Amino acid sequence: MSNLKMKEAALIYLDRSGGLQKFIDDCKYYNDSKQSYAVYRFKILINPSDVVELDAELGNHILHQPLKAAEVFQSVCFIAVKTLSLIGQLQTETQINIVLKLTHLPPLPSYGLDLCEFPLDYTSQRFYMMQGIVIAMTTVTKYTQGARFLCSDEACPLSKGFQYIRVHVPGATESATIRNDFLCNLCASSLQEDRKFRVLGDKQIVEIIATKGLHAFQGHSNNQPFRFQSVTIFLRDESVNKMNIGNEYKIIGIPTCVKTSQTAVCIEANSITFCNSKVPSGISDNFRCLLSLTSSSCWKFTAILANIFASQITPPGTYNLLKLCLLMSLVQTTDRNKELEDCLDILIITSDTLLIDRLLNFSINLVPRGIRHLVSAEIFPTLSRNKYGTGAVSIQAGSALLAKGGICFIGDLASHKKDKLEQLQSVLESRNITVYIPGKKFGEDTDQQMTFPVQCSFWSFVDMDSSSRRNAQKINTLIGQMDCSLIPANLVEAFGLLINCNESSPCHPFLSTVQHTLKKAINPEGLLYAASRQFTTEDFEKLLAFAKNLNVEFSLEAERMTHGYYLASRRIRTDSICGSKLSASALKYLVFLSEAHARLNLRNKVLKEDVLIAALLFETSLTLKYDRVSLGGRGCSEPRSCHCTPTWVTEGDPISKQTNKQTNKKRLEI
Repeated sequence: MSNLKMKEAALIYLDRSGGLQKFIDDCKYYNDSKQSYAVYRFKILINPSDVVELDAELGNHILHQPLKAAEVFQSVCFIAVKTLSLIGQLQTETQINIVLKLTHLPPLPSYGLDLCEFPLDYTSQRFYMMQGIVIAMTTVTKYTQGARFLCSDEACPLSKGFQYIRVHVPGATESATIRNDFLCNLCASSLQEDRKFRVLGDKQIVEIIATKGLHAFQGHSNNQPFRFQSVTIFLRDESVNKMNIGNEYKIIGIPTCVKTSQTAVCIEANSITFCNSKVPSGISDNFRCLLSLTSSSCWKFTAILANIFASQITPPGTYNLLKLCLLMSLVQTTDRNKELEDCLDILIITSDTLLIDRLLNFSINLVPRGIRHLVSAEIFPTLSRNKYGTGAVSIQAGSALLAKGGICFIGDLASHKKDKLEQLQSVLESRNITVYIPGKKFGEDTDQQMTFPVQCSFWSFVDMDSSSRRNAQKINTLIGQMDCSLIPANLVEAFGLLINCNESSPCHPFLSTVQHTLKKAINPEGLLYAASRQFTTEDFEKLLAFAKNLNVEFSLEAERMTHGYYLASRRIRTDSICGSKLSASALKYLVFLSEAHARLNLRNKVLKEDVLIAALLFETSLTLKYDRVSLGGRGCSEPRSCHCTPTWVTEGDPISKQTNKQTNKKRLEI
């Protein structure tokens, strides 16, 4: 009686939810098809809340005994087919394969599966919800959805018909569906598969880690040990290719245990939802007050931010240019499901790599996707054999894809090999990476290739002292120039910003840095400055999270000024022999810098003051990149020790028509 009541409730739910009409339409497709089927697959969308409200017992079966619940719907669907004569070829109930797709699970702790906790429950065979980031995925392969078996004894009545039908169930391996040791229940003869009725489906294997597991890739330790491991997700049929490397998803599935060379916990995915981070409601009261006090100027707020930023690492007032650029790069990151096109890549020239390394490492921990690349790991995707023996190639996400929407800090450029630097240059220029899959090596007939968008900003530095030691003959560099001979010029050009951090210059007092280092050695957890106590790390995290979600647009004046500066700068760095030294991406970086400064000021509109800062930063970077500057459209034979900068206007002709002599005397002052 209980089973009959659940079947009744299942039929009522199908009728109310529109599932019955969809089932009838699917049956019509099968009935009109000229092909013969051994298995008829139907997908039924289930809202657990509605089912529990209709019938608690049926709802309990769906949530805690999904295989038995599928049998209830299978019986209801078979009766409907026979009663309404929907599929003429259907003979037995076992030919119907029901797949229940859940819309959600109750928001209760018992339905959540924490991938960082041990042990994982893989014995209950019920639905759980888990959340994680994709770190690896395979190519798509085939699996057996269902198959028809016949008794090998022709005299047996079960040697005909559709009595022996095997279908895939969650957690089952291929051998559980297709084997040669099945026996007939009637005569105990062996069963043979009727291969022409085998039904194949698509399968893909994905590996995910918990979001908390990213702490292991951020180079940050709070002295609290934690454990994480990747968990394998099996995607089948309509779920295939619904997940991308680097994205975060909520997955509803059934945990199972798969035995290969080693026992592993896997999840048979039922439904997948992309995760969008919540947009913060605002900033801290301290920053709100500071913003109000500095509202009279378009530059004061960001100047103070740069001054006090990372006071746990460097004293306030030091490395302000670098810290401003870091903040602007951080506000260009994103937590949303959109392409990150406005990346700000930063390359730093320094002789104090330890301090710069600490500063960059501190900064990447302020955003959810700040990844510190380890030299022992790979920056970009690599290939490996799938450990589950499906014949598919597993594509492992490198640091760059894992940092999707965030920052990838790759450390010292000199620590990477030449081929990796060439690959990095290609990615910086194209913003995508292509993975070639040799078919012969992985058992495929043809070669394949897959292209992944690289949506993160890259941070790196070059040790100036190391460069000087290896190139002692180049010690007589001119003012404003840097010896970057260890790094290919094209790679340096590919970075949006090149910054010189020389701690011995007047802008970086050496004594204050030494005092700061000594005090931190004595009291590592101490807050040495009033700024550190008033504006905490959490305050900066909230500020960046709020600022990067602001939608900004250019004012007409700012847009005109940007194009004016770009055209003037392009002409002033053009000669008749080599053409323009200014890359095609220069205008893009000017726009990104202007937008970043506006966001950092918590404004929705880009003003001309933002463009001025963008031009100043960009011009400083260009001064470091090029050994000489062309003036007035003609080649300049003298090295650029005169610090000439382009003159630009915002109305009329953006190119100054003055003579070379007059142009040499012009100085741009901001």
